Amino acid sequence: MPTLEQLLAALATCVDAHTGKDFVSTRAIKNARVQGAEASFDLVLGYPAQSQHAPLREQLTAAAKTVSGIDRVTINISTQVVAHAAQRGVALLPQVKNIIAVASGKGGVGKSTTAVNLALALAAEGAAVGLLDADIYGPSQPMMMGLGGQRPESEDGKTMEPLTNHGVEVISIGFLVDPDQAMIWRGPMATQALEQLLRQTNWGNLDYLIVDMPPGTGDIALTLSQRVPLTGAVIVTTPQDIALLDARKAIKMFEKVGVPILGIVENMAVHVCSNCGHTEHIFGADGGKKMAAEFSMDYLGALPLDMHIRMQADSGKPTVVADPEGAVAGIYKAVARQVAVKIAGQAKDFSAKFPTITISKDT
Repeated sequence: MPTLEQLLAALATCVDAHTGKDFVSTRAIKNARVQGAEASFDLVLGYPAQSQHAPLREQLTAAAKTVSGIDRVTINISTQVVAHAAQRGVALLPQVKNIIAVASGKGGVGKSTTAVNLALALAAEGAAVGLLDADIYGPSQPMMMGLGGQRPESEDGKTMEPLTNHGVEVISIGFLVDPDQAMIWRGPMATQALEQLLRQTNWGNLDYLIVDMPPGTGDIALTLSQRVPLTGAVIVTTPQDIALLDARKAIKMFEKVGVPILGIVENMAVHVCSNCGHTEHIFGADGGKKMAAEFSMDYLGALPLDMHIRMQADSGKPTVVADPEGAVAGIYKAVARQVAVKIAGQAKDFSAKFPTITISKDT
């Protein structure tokens, strides 16, 4: 008769391709049982990976069946995303587990497009996701998320309900002003407005909140990186030397305020001619990859310079929802999984488990 110990020993040979660790030692396997010829267990992942459930089930089933006497295997796969630590002294959002900044150090490198597709990719993998458009002077997420012209509702006159589309909650200053209105605000006003958008929005119980950061490393970006409880940051750059120069400044800014860099995304890495298939590195080759190696950071992936990415974002249906099975959507999903896996490996936030001490006066 097969035993539980034999089952766990067999499952320990299965390595998670995303973490490089086996599922048993990381305690991802739970409630394992062996009853006669049937084995059953739960696989609880610390990151969303809905698209990987089928190959994971196949891998674990094959391993379990190497145990003599086991003919049937039942596996329940689920995701349990937990809150992770942010900068010291920054108040956390009780309804948001992890906040990810998407920054670039300069404009025009596809930061907003990357942010929206990253949010949609995490949602497609099964996570509860929100998107905060922190670009006060040039909000683009209302258009990209197909929510242009809509206004958030407020039931109590003090807090706002986020708008939702494609399974992602969204808030932006663009929902509160006319599209043609210029935001002629100085830094302190803009920063205060962003803090209100963040903390006075009734976010759902989110696994991840993606913050589309304002370009540059000026007052607003610096203040946000100090006041928003960030789990980590994703740096977006093109291979061009000028973009890399500013991306370095963004990396240094986050390092100074104690925000870990989750990785680097290289945008517009290569152009493939739609007529002849000729490839050309218009902005240079492998600049982002070399910078990631220089700073010992994860290189999350490279996105092509593709007209369809721009057209899909402009239409309110970004690539991940417009062409979910396409090659480019696959790259965004791979980037999203890497970001989620990196977060899952960071220090957890235990503040919610600390006891509350109250002092009462004896009567």
